[in-house]
Amino acid sequence: MSDNKDGENSGESTDDAIDSDQGEAGRRVPRSVLITGGAGYLGGKLVRRLSRRNGMDGRDGDFRLVVTDIRLPTEQERLPGVSYEQVDIRDPALAEVIGRHRIDTVVHLAAVVSPGRDRDLEHSVDVGGTRNLLDACLAHRVRRLIVTSSGAAYGYFADHPEWLDEDHELRADETFSYAWHKRQVEEMLATARRQAPHLEQVIFRPCTILGRGVDNRITQLFDRPWLVGVRGGDDRFVLVWDEDVARALEVAIDSHTTGIFNLAGDGALGMDELARRMGKAYRPLPAWMLKSALWLGRKLGLTDYGPEQVRFLQYRPVLSNRRLKEELGFQPEKSSSEVFDLFLEDRGLQ
Repeated sequence: MSDNKDGENSGESTDDAIDSDQGEAGRRVPRSVLITGGAGYLGGKLVRRLSRRNGMDGRDGDFRLVVTDIRLPTEQERLPGVSYEQVDIRDPALAEVIGRHRIDTVVHLAAVVSPGRDRDLEHSVDVGGTRNLLDACLAHRVRRLIVTSSGAAYGYFADHPEWLDEDHELRADETFSYAWHKRQVEEMLATARRQAPHLEQVIFRPCTILGRGVDNRITQLFDRPWLVGVRGGDDRFVLVWDEDVARALEVAIDSHTTGIFNLAGDGALGMDELARRMGKAYRPLPAWMLKSALWLGRKLGLTDYGPEQVRFLQYRPVLSNRRLKEELGFQPEKSSSEVFDLFLEDRGLQ
């Protein structure tokens, strides 16, 4: 079983840790936040939210926000009051940046989100990069680490329960490099919770993220002339609004709560309903037929996907957000259905 409970609420501070102020009603007020992958899509949304804090009130007047990424925004795109540092998540120089800015809170968003064929590179960024960041956090007594994992870490299996909660075993395997790496990252973080309980951890496992202008492998699936599914599986999608993801990250920054949380909107939508709402045909195929087509497509160089990956469509991890709402106190603003409506509107389909 995955180590979900060990250390979830063991983030007690030590005397030599960099401290954050105590706000009203128990609100945590971080003084120095670093965001890895801060120039990316989600990072940009979070940076815009946090950048508003500078000078807004007495509590946050000395708030420091540091963005790290392998590529940074242009000078014209950068926000005032934000420090930008060009550094690879795998670079040992990341520790120097954390120490120089006296970082007390780290939000880790850097990852390879569109895996290709270079699995060694992807592993070095996703797993090796997280290891490098974790070591830097421990070396400089960072107080709080917030990480975006993925619901994909649960894997794609026929025996999933109707709704997956955070106590369910992480079973992602090497079939899907992205999911496999997220599982390895979570196992690394579980070890750190036992060995370094002073480093508070919040781990989010998002479902499919949608919003205006989103372009990823899921939206590419939805953009096809028709939707292809697999007969005899659970093809429900749980969706979360990208703005809800950024807001949840901000809540975690300001909260004393630690733990692991599925990050998902309410409800789920099957492939047949998604197709109907897009006005497209839905074609559920037998698993053997789709596997054969993928085998041929990969052999001809038409796709990176192979027959072993049919499970991605056949057995979706359907995430429960009960703990997110009850323990972190976060209510997503948009349900899965409302998020999909926003996607349709953005694509001119509504």
